[in-house]
Amino acid sequence: MLEQNDKILFDLIQKESKRQDDEIELIASENYVSKDVLEANGSILTNKYSEWYPWKRYYAWQEYIDQIENLAISRARELFWAEYVNVQPLSWSPANLAVYLWVLKPGDKVLWLSLDQWWHLSHGHPLNFSGILYEIIPYTLDKETELIDMDEVERLAIKHKPQMILAWFSAYPRSLDWKRFREIADKVWAILMADIAHIAWLIAGGVLENPIPYCDVVTTTTHKTLRWPRGAIIMSKEKFASQIARAVFPWVQGWPHENLIAAKAVAFWEALKPEFKDYAKQVVKNAKVLADELINNWFKVVSGWTDNHLILIDVFSSFWVTWKEAELALEKVWLSTNKNMVPYDTRKALDPSWIRIWTPAATTRGMKEIEMNIIARIFTQAIKSKDDEDKLKELKKEVLELCHKFPIYK
Repeated sequence: MLEQNDKILFDLIQKESKRQDDEIELIASENYVSKDVLEANGSILTNKYSEWYPWKRYYAWQEYIDQIENLAISRARELFWAEYVNVQPLSWSPANLAVYLWVLKPGDKVLWLSLDQWWHLSHGHPLNFSGILYEIIPYTLDKETELIDMDEVERLAIKHKPQMILAWFSAYPRSLDWKRFREIADKVWAILMADIAHIAWLIAGGVLENPIPYCDVVTTTTHKTLRWPRGAIIMSKEKFASQIARAVFPWVQGWPHENLIAAKAVAFWEALKPEFKDYAKQVVKNAKVLADELINNWFKVVSGWTDNHLILIDVFSSFWVTWKEAELALEKVWLSTNKNMVPYDTRKALDPSWIRIWTPAATTRGMKEIEMNIIARIFTQAIKSKDDEDKLKELKKEVLELCHKFPIYK
């Protein structure tokens, strides 16, 4: 038992467990996996090496490992209606790297969202392999509507003839026009890639349109909104299966982590159940209520609305509070958030005007619309009372009572 064998580590884990129980998680990438996912992820499958793919392994005694990986693949295919799924990527960046290496040569052009408008390191940052190896052609959001300017995407594609067009975002609160992206890609003979890491669960839950029919290849993490273990998958048309398989192994990775693949299989199975669709719908309902209530409390919200689970809040122009001051005040009442740049932000990347929040983790705990109204009130009062320690302690007590009413693991 860990408690007897390594008490220091055991105590730290217990403290983190209590912290998660006692806070409302609004950080837009964190959620809670099920006990079954935890069990599979910590199973004896950790012990097994399984280089290559099912029925083609280099190591012996792979009968059950192959069945587990094939089970994960079949469940993911059913969930997303994908022709081909590779469940071996260990995380998001290696999954994206595998696709880039398959599609692109060094110096090739890639059209994707501008780095200052909800980007990720693996999407063209100059310090990342993507920005080092490839020529990045950025498209942007319309400054007035704060929506992707699809006419600009088409103009840039026709002008630059990129080898790949990437539809992706990390903090865009609206739906994407997959059909229009496909039409643009076809005009210039480009591969169309979607990175759906932040909306995969809404697609799996039937709330947002599935990009699989439109895109040549789709990547996603398996954590965040999906309530799955940390990792990634790649999905594509069957005709690209061999190229993607080779790009994942041996180009990018060695041995897959079969305990992680087993945990993915459990999570895919959970997401195929009707209650997951109910969960996805409730997350969006909660996000809309939370956004509405924050707008009523005089917060500026990006694009004035949300179609998904994400809300971008301007705390600086709303109340002349910096993100750090807001984050610290919210942390004192045990509401977890994170800073975020938004398009055309006048402040610096490390000191932006905005805070990014979401509703999936709170919804996992069972919270609904009435709790979103409570959270919006506490959120507002915490920022307004950032220098009032007594008021912040009072609000923290409210959060603790709410969390105890909705425990993570019952």
